[in-house]
Amino acid sequence: MSDPLLQIDHLEKSYGDEDVLHDVSFEMAEGDAFVLIGPSGSGKSTLLRCVNRLTEPDSGNIYLDGTLTSGSEYDVDELRREVGMVFQDINLFAHLTAVENVTLGLEKVAGLDAEGAESRAMAELEQVGLADQAGSYPAELSGGQQQRVGIARALAMDPKLVLFDEPTSSLDPELTGEVVEVMQQLAYEGMTMLVVTHEMGFARSAATQMLFLEDGRLVEQGPPKQLFTDSETDRTQEFLRRITEAESAGSF
Repeated sequence: MSDPLLQIDHLEKSYGDEDVLHDVSFEMAEGDAFVLIGPSGSGKSTLLRCVNRLTEPDSGNIYLDGTLTSGSEYDVDELRREVGMVFQDINLFAHLTAVENVTLGLEKVAGLDAEGAESRAMAELEQVGLADQAGSYPAELSGGQQQRVGIARALAMDPKLVLFDEPTSSLDPELTGEVVEVMQQLAYEGMTMLVVTHEMGFARSAATQMLFLEDGRLVEQGPPKQLFTDSETDRTQEFLRRITEAESAGSF
């Protein structure tokens, strides 16, 4: 068995008296696509933010490719070259075109020259089906197209791991589908992904594992088929039933 690419070891995070993450541990191998599910406030987004150190955990350790990244000795800029993130709020620069939004990090962080950065950016826009929109500004793009630019921006740094924090939550169903399709293709191609989402179709078709969090605790983990058809806890069954019904009714 190969060594884990990402190892979360007894992670703890609190805000005042509120335990947001409590003793969370799991491992991901290269090529895994893990989907985090759970009710609002269960700690899913905080977990992602701890992985790329937008939020510092109170205790516990995070290892990427065997290296401790949660300690103060590890360079945050280096971490964010190795861990890409796609946000719920798309966060494109309004005054930059699609290709300029992707090239910015390649030049400023990765140190590529303008020609090399543009070539890489165009390749990533091609991968997400937006090469023909390279010169468009965010206001000229649909929400789904903007999010696909955000995915291209994350991929352009050639990360070892990509985090997705509810990337479709602000999109209508039609636009959600185009983003999910890109994410599914990335999973099929072996991109290592840790995804917070309510899209159960993506979880069923692309996830290697699902993790159910509640009240900051990891309640259950397993392959999608196991959680959907033979989950170990009544709480997991209840949550998945409700979210599947809401998805069918178009609430997500």
